[in-house]
Amino acid sequence: MKIFLQKSIAILILSYAETIEAYSQTGIAGFELGVSLGTFIYQGDLTPSHIGSIRTQKLGFNLFANNILNSSFSLRTNLAIGKLKGDDAKYSNPEYRQQRNFNFKSPVVEISEQLLWNPLGKNYDSKGFSPYLFAGVGYSFLNIKRDWSRFNAEYFTENTLNGLTADILHKLPKGIPVIPVGIGIRYAISSRMTINAETSYRFISTDYLDGFSQAADPNKKDNYYSNSIGIIYRFGIKNRLKCPVIRN
Repeated sequence: MKIFLQKSIAILILSYAETIEAYSQTGIAGFELGVSLGTFIYQGDLTPSHIGSIRTQKLGFNLFANNILNSSFSLRTNLAIGKLKGDDAKYSNPEYRQQRNFNFKSPVVEISEQLLWNPLGKNYDSKGFSPYLFAGVGYSFLNIKRDWSRFNAEYFTENTLNGLTADILHKLPKGIPVIPVGIGIRYAISSRMTINAETSYRFISTDYLDGFSQAADPNKKDNYYSNSIGIIYRFGIKNRLKCPVIRN
């Protein structure tokens, strides 16, 4: 995973290097680079909360390159790096969680392509707030470590014991397709600098993100989401008069 992470960062930087230079020379604002810091939150069988396992949220960050298509739409390539964790022992209600004591953790390296929509058409604004929505497709690389060593077998029925056996024999995914969707808000400090805050929810198609399914709730899929705050740097200034660019 470390090699993949290094390659992902290198590709993200190199693939846009020429684009940065082009926009800087023409003076047309069509490209942004950004970084954000926040938390990753697991949502699944090892937490009773509908909003996910807030008690085990972990730090994460994003590197992204945003290609502005027009005043309303832009296309963003996003690299997210973080960690997910869930732990039954963090919850005393329902009581069985203290007896089941399942837990897991996994690093996450996610690469995705997202379409952003600014409903107010303020992609080129140099001051003020503007909301945005986004959705896309991506892939997350995982290294799931699950633990059932504190499981109290005497407390549970044979169905749960059989389910745990099935889970132990089940091969855990090393990676999963994801569909990130979310909402955010931007505040343009100047024509160059913008700060943003957003929430990104990931839809996935596995119940083994936490390493358990049959011994928990096989009808409930796992998911995760992140909250983050970041800073964005814009290359170039929009040529509002749309005059032709003269090159030497």
